[in-house]
Amino acid sequence: MSSGPEPPQGTPLVLVHGLFDTPRVFDRLDRQLAGRRQPLLKPALPLPLRAAAIETSAERLAATIEAAFGSATTLDILGFSMGGVIARTWIQRMGGHARTRRFISLGSPQQGTLTAQPWPRRPLAGIADLKVGSPLLRELNADLSLLQGIDCRSYATVFDLMVVPGWRAVLPIGPRRMLPVWTHQQLLRHPAALDSLVADLLRP
Repeated sequence: MSSGPEPPQGTPLVLVHGLFDTPRVFDRLDRQLAGRRQPLLKPALPLPLRAAAIETSAERLAATIEAAFGSATTLDILGFSMGGVIARTWIQRMGGHARTRRFISLGSPQQGTLTAQPWPRRPLAGIADLKVGSPLLRELNADLSLLQGIDCRSYATVFDLMVVPGWRAVLPIGPRRMLPVWTHQQLLRHPAALDSLVADLLRP
């Protein structure tokens, strides 16, 4: 478990992208951070339409983090969209809680999304894991003890058409803020969203 607040400059930051995205989705956020969060890791996870199950993607994330920072370095992690559920799965199911100081969920269907309901698990396992009431989300939400020692925060927009309804895009623990933007994509593009995220990421 993290031993307490640390200067942001000394704590690695991991940014986890979502479905159909690449690490370039964080380019505007990266520019606004202007090198003030280093080291910075933006893993490239294979998340096409036929994305692997969330747990498989979380295993890939775990391997990338360990390769970059070893097995014990305390870090902060921000997950956008599906990336937030991948990050949370790493935290709660793969021991990530022991080294996570701050977890920011951005537009992530932590309570499931109605847009995932029609899709079959085969061949769309990753999307099926985001259904309201999916086995994965039920398990993650049933026991929040591993999140309680982490600074957890959620950002979302009520107008989200990817996570429906938008208010489901929040963690069941920690502060929640609905950002004044109109689309899922604007959560990483609009100044009103970026300003809030940067301020949070630069907190000691």
